[in-house]
Amino acid sequence: MTSKSDHVSYHVDNKTGTASLPEKTPLINPTKKQTGIGDFETLMHLLKSSLGTGILAMPMAFKNAGLLAGLLGTVLIGYICTYCVHMFVKCAQILCERKTVEKIGFQKVVELSFLEGPPAMMKFSRAAGTTVMAALLMELLGCCCAYVVFVAKSLKQLVDHYDGHEMDVRFYMLLLVPCLVMTNMGKSLRFITPISVISNSLFMGGVGVSYYYIFDDLPSIKERPWVVSWHHWPKFFGTAIFAMEGIGTIMPIENSMKNPKHFIGCPSVLNIGMMILVTLYSITGFFGFLKYGSATDDSITFNLPTGDPLGLLLKMVIALGIFLTYSLLFFASVDLLRDTAVVQRYPENTFRIWLILFTVVIAALFPNLGPFLTLIGALSLSIVGLIFPPLCEVLVYWHSPGLGRFNWRLWKNIAIIGFGIVGLITGTMTALSEFARAYRR
Repeated sequence: MTSKSDHVSYHVDNKTGTASLPEKTPLINPTKKQTGIGDFETLMHLLKSSLGTGILAMPMAFKNAGLLAGLLGTVLIGYICTYCVHMFVKCAQILCERKTVEKIGFQKVVELSFLEGPPAMMKFSRAAGTTVMAALLMELLGCCCAYVVFVAKSLKQLVDHYDGHEMDVRFYMLLLVPCLVMTNMGKSLRFITPISVISNSLFMGGVGVSYYYIFDDLPSIKERPWVVSWHHWPKFFGTAIFAMEGIGTIMPIENSMKNPKHFIGCPSVLNIGMMILVTLYSITGFFGFLKYGSATDDSITFNLPTGDPLGLLLKMVIALGIFLTYSLLFFASVDLLRDTAVVQRYPENTFRIWLILFTVVIAALFPNLGPFLTLIGALSLSIVGLIFPPLCEVLVYWHSPGLGRFNWRLWKNIAIIGFGIVGLITGTMTALSEFARAYRR
């Protein structure tokens, strides 16, 4: 059986479960100067892939946890997400060294990890790869759908304010289609880098100025709950995971670096980026909920005053930044699907257009942003971000270098997997019940 990925093909012996690579596979050459994006460009892509509607939804997440529980939960989830990304990238680099290849795609890291484990797990390699690919696609395309919902609702607020004739948000989604097509035909991360820098600047500038409204006339922290009922915690979990888990874009970004070893370690691009992200998420969530309390909306921008010119400008600047972020996640989606039969059957540009239309249709079917974010975070991101990375580490380390004294790696990873499974079940059930209530109304 022969399998292919974005960067490497390999042969799997069905009897022994071992994977071998053809002679034409590029070998690692540590002395060769690699081409690709630098550390700063990588940091920009990492920040932009995670800085989106998630940070704007953090006040809503704190609303479902409380000030203290939300702050502690954000730091804890941020640490676990960072650690899981570190584990997964480390596994990918170990597999590259063992198989003497330069790069391996996300799905193939999972498949090869199962082939590195005990014999009983080898037969599940293909099923595991298919599962993680489906979950990863759900994450990436789900984020794209959420971005369409956000931008369309922002446009609706603008037009409703000036025109006075309220139109369905789906009309504005339709207007976005030509713009999405024009900005998502780039086939290289180098093409997307300028878009990433511009969107970073617009988005962070908009979020920064929005703090003017958040910090203006803050109420006392005694007026907000420190911890809310545990029944609301699954909503917090799903939203926080959605905001902080960017593992879907990690492998395309790390594979595009000049020096992939700089991505993990201490200090590293990953650690610096996640420290910035967790700090921003904590500040935005804590003070956003402190400011608006029970009136906190699905996105903090929806709480900004529409009648104020600065507030209206902020909505549009942030919406433009979110719109440009769509390109990076869409690039990762196409990269993941590049070698599938569906993509190879049609010209790539045609496939890209159909995929863009798909995200818009899904957004039109589910235009409720809050439950959408919770569902994506709890279902797909729990699988790809919290369950598979620790599982892959156990399998890759199974024979060498081992699971450590008293099998500490095994028990540590079982705890992380258990955390992910609980979040997956509770968060998904909560999001689905929210959708059901919305449609009954």
